[in-house]
Amino acid sequence: MTRMNLTNNEACATLVLHKKIRGTKMQAILKGLVGAAVGLVVSNASAATIENVRKNGVLTCGTNSATAGFSLPDNEGKWTGFVVDYCRAVAAAVLGDAQKVRFIPLTPKDRFTALQSGEIDILAHNATWTSSRDTSLGILFAGTYFYDGQGFMVRKAENVGSAKDLDGASICVTQGTTTELNLADYFRSHSMTFSTVGFADEEAVVKAYDEGRCDVLSADTSTLNASRQRMAKADDSIVLPELISKEPLGPAVRQGDDHWLNVAKWTLLVMVAAEELGVTQQNVDEMKSSDNPNIRRLLGAEGSLGKDLGLGDTWSVDVIKQVGNYGEVFDRNIGKASPLKMERGLNALWSEGGLQYAPPIR
Repeated sequence: MTRMNLTNNEACATLVLHKKIRGTKMQAILKGLVGAAVGLVVSNASAATIENVRKNGVLTCGTNSATAGFSLPDNEGKWTGFVVDYCRAVAAAVLGDAQKVRFIPLTPKDRFTALQSGEIDILAHNATWTSSRDTSLGILFAGTYFYDGQGFMVRKAENVGSAKDLDGASICVTQGTTTELNLADYFRSHSMTFSTVGFADEEAVVKAYDEGRCDVLSADTSTLNASRQRMAKADDSIVLPELISKEPLGPAVRQGDDHWLNVAKWTLLVMVAAEELGVTQQNVDEMKSSDNPNIRRLLGAEGSLGKDLGLGDTWSVDVIKQVGNYGEVFDRNIGKASPLKMERGLNALWSEGGLQYAPPIR
């Protein structure tokens, strides 16, 4: 080995360089170990929910229990509604049976905690998808099944024609929702004042308004229209035309559960795609022999959607046959075939002027 004669400065520089190299190597090793550990945790989390659902033989869905048309149990305890049918669709996808769902009623205040703690497998609670919820609560939204906006319900006798006439009003709201923040933003931006009368759940809010304990009821317009149907004198109140917020409502799952996120997301998207392609509960069996490659991929006749999601080849057929496409679910629960008779509006397909849109299945 050749001996090198170094000056003191050169020797110091060499020592520092060796330390940096060793430090870099150590950082790389530690980074690799941390990455492997994180990968293991994520991998385990990703498999956990779907495995638990299959092991238990039932999907646990957290929802509310007071919104007619969206999620409401009848006198015999049978759950019906738009988001109820979404949960049934996920059960059909994973378990092959849309009836294998246990619904857990939750208030707005405890719904995210129930998801975080693992008490429920999926949250379908008309919860608004926001940046803070998506980044700070340990949850992820799996899409938007209903595009909504916050509005106001007032009594006809008050002769209020616009939200701008509500200066000084007392407003009934559900605590733990985006409603209170939206009100503060709206009234501040219009130099108006208001006071809130808050309650823990929707049923108590509707009752308070019905009893005259506040001037106005504010919530998402879907909730207002559903609540109005349950009031003693429904025709005495109207929903004002203004919307003061964007409220994209969708299902949520735990972060770090990528497999389950994909299942929740693509269950919804398959329902939208089915409506786009004209596949319904009634014709899904005959559509399996269609020559249209998009329909064939949708229904598992070709392609690898089921395999890619860790589901069976017929999972999408089970969803559509047992629950329906997006339009069928909308119409029977909140649309033209329901007591609410809500217009599709923003929830129409993209091809019909709405926002509902499914990415390509390929």
